[in-house]
Amino acid sequence: MLRGSRFCKIRSPTWQKERLYRLQEDGLSVWFQRRIPRAPSQHIFFVQHIEAIREGHQSEGLRHFGGAFEPARCLTIAFKGRRKNLDLVAPTAEEAQRWVRGLAKLRARLDAMSQRERLDHWIHSYLHRADSNQDSKMSFKEIKNLLRMVNLDMNDMYAYGLFKECDRSKNERLEGPEIEEFLRRLLKRPELEEIFHRYSGEDRVLSASELLEFLEDQGEHKATLAHAQQLIHTYELNETAKQHELMTLDGFMMYLLSPEGAALDLAHTRVFQDMDQPLAHYFISSSHNTYLTDSQIGGPSSTEAYVRAFAQGCRCVELDCWEGPGGEPVIYHGHTLTSKILFRDVIQAVREHAFTVSPYPVILSLENHCGLEQQAAMARHLHTILGDMLVTQTLDSQNPEELPSPERLKGRVLVKGKKLPDTRSENGCILSEREEEDEEEDEEEELGAVEQRRRAKQISPELSALAVYCCATRLRTLRPPPVPPQPCQVSSLSERKAKKLIREAGNSFVRHNARHLTRVYPLGLRMNSANYSPQEMWNSGCQLVALNFQTPGYEMDLNAGRFLVNGQCGYILKPVRLRSPNTTFDPECPGPPRTTLTIQVLTAQQLPKLNTEKPNSIVDPLVRIEIHGVPADCARKKTNYVLNNGFNPRWGQTLEFQLRVPELALVRFVVEDYDATSPNDFVGQFTLPLSSLKQGYRHIHLLSKDGASLSPATLFVHICIRSRATLGSAGASLCPTPALWSGGRDGGPAPPSSR
Repeated sequence: MLRGSRFCKIRSPTWQKERLYRLQEDGLSVWFQRRIPRAPSQHIFFVQHIEAIREGHQSEGLRHFGGAFEPARCLTIAFKGRRKNLDLVAPTAEEAQRWVRGLAKLRARLDAMSQRERLDHWIHSYLHRADSNQDSKMSFKEIKNLLRMVNLDMNDMYAYGLFKECDRSKNERLEGPEIEEFLRRLLKRPELEEIFHRYSGEDRVLSASELLEFLEDQGEHKATLAHAQQLIHTYELNETAKQHELMTLDGFMMYLLSPEGAALDLAHTRVFQDMDQPLAHYFISSSHNTYLTDSQIGGPSSTEAYVRAFAQGCRCVELDCWEGPGGEPVIYHGHTLTSKILFRDVIQAVREHAFTVSPYPVILSLENHCGLEQQAAMARHLHTILGDMLVTQTLDSQNPEELPSPERLKGRVLVKGKKLPDTRSENGCILSEREEEDEEEDEEEELGAVEQRRRAKQISPELSALAVYCCATRLRTLRPPPVPPQPCQVSSLSERKAKKLIREAGNSFVRHNARHLTRVYPLGLRMNSANYSPQEMWNSGCQLVALNFQTPGYEMDLNAGRFLVNGQCGYILKPVRLRSPNTTFDPECPGPPRTTLTIQVLTAQQLPKLNTEKPNSIVDPLVRIEIHGVPADCARKKTNYVLNNGFNPRWGQTLEFQLRVPELALVRFVVEDYDATSPNDFVGQFTLPLSSLKQGYRHIHLLSKDGASLSPATLFVHICIRSRATLGSAGASLCPTPALWSGGRDGGPAPPSSR
């Protein structure tokens, strides 16, 4: 792989070009040849951005265009985010296997690396690039180049002084141990040293009891001496210290940079919620126009979009079904220029990929525009391809209408569609399941019988029979009818209609959603497949809040944050107040504040360089913290910006928020590059539920716009959460005020920039 291999890259029947691919010496990136040379950053992809490696004809591209090549020579590299799949054909089956095994091994090694190891790997890769003549020695000019590469504009005099201190050989070159000494000073974390010394005392090591004291001050009340000893054995690097059950500064840093020291509660990364409640009691990760990879006007449709949605934990996908040639229904955005894919190919993708990430049930939301014959073909494909996965009858004969639980439906596929009534009308017709995007729903309800018959479509009995627990029904009123509607009835609402119900009938809508599933979808006017904020819908208990997964932005960040916990299984148990059929909760009138969230933004580490082609382009970072919850809780506050330092900026600023409904709140940490004359540039973010946010000194591991890791980029913060019930009691002592670290404004070993 280091020597490179020539692959045939396949895009279409006619676009099949030979390209060179070569693993870089850092073992973390792959360089590839392009027909037209571009900027260096446009010629590499990173191992950490790979979602999956598939062998053979296991992608849409290779299934359609790779038939001339034997499967053993073919492989597909699927990426996280919006980057297209890479479909490749190797010269031999052995060469293909070398890359499949090699990339798998590199990904496994990367996953096993600690944050400290990633940091060391990261800085040494830049060191190698900064060594312009590759003599393993660093001149001061090369050191200055290294500093710019890692996003740091250090004062020349200070940088040269640091250089001279490390140049023990006095030859104006750093080599071997001198380079390591320079890097050690560069990577110092004074704020961590201060915390460590506060607990370790004069001997500069933490005993198990001193570490336990730190953990208790962090708010980890279940911590024991045995747990502290276990942390020492896990994270301490010095064997002698480990034998004496002592933790050094390096071990302390290893712990704080690990998942156990992160802001996200590690226990919540596994399935920890009750999964035996009815489906209506869960928020369910849902996608709109799942088949699209771009805009809904002329973008391509692809089965790969379903694969990517499932990889992100999505549990409800949409299929817009239309009449296709040869008796085969197709999926596309009707009456637009979007491309078409076969219904059966999508169902095959569901069978192969629906349960790779989560074992919990998948809902296929059918928007049916087909005639009876092709509806019967749809039902046939669902039966023959999905087999026993497909739910075709109720699971509980005693309570056939009650919604089952996610646990009971593990590995099963539900169909959401129109259901024929028990007693059909004269022509056996009902309205099609078409999402009314013109928002004239009230008028449509008053259409005459002639107009209704004109717009009506027949529903195939075969397809109707598959709508077992998700029977699509229009929500006409929230007033309790004489006969309560069955829980299996599902309503689809546009975002505008949902907002109207929230505004005009808040509590009634919440009560409805405590028993019935409600799907919300974006307005049809969003031609570029933009999204709406899902938080407002979650506040009212809507379960299936469908978003355009192909469009990154803060809305998808919120969705990823909501479903980040509970094992990322795509199901999140709603708060108690959203599950009770007699709840009095109204998100528009949530009551007085009950919780105070205080976050001290201390420092950041190794923020990514936004313009890698311009060495002198260095970010001026600021941190913004956003609260997304009920309207009264929504807020955003930010720090000042730090000039010319994306390597180790320091703030020491405190931001405080008052919350009324903390169990619904999401906390979003955003880092931006300040610009005085134009909108700030996005650097990274991380979003998580407040209920999964740990207290104390924590690292926030930042993500890109597409949700990919920006490792080793982190924020370092102190978090305190106080509820009204604990103020003035023992609970108030959970959050000792952190000692404000008095480091310089621009961070690291450098004084303020000369600029």
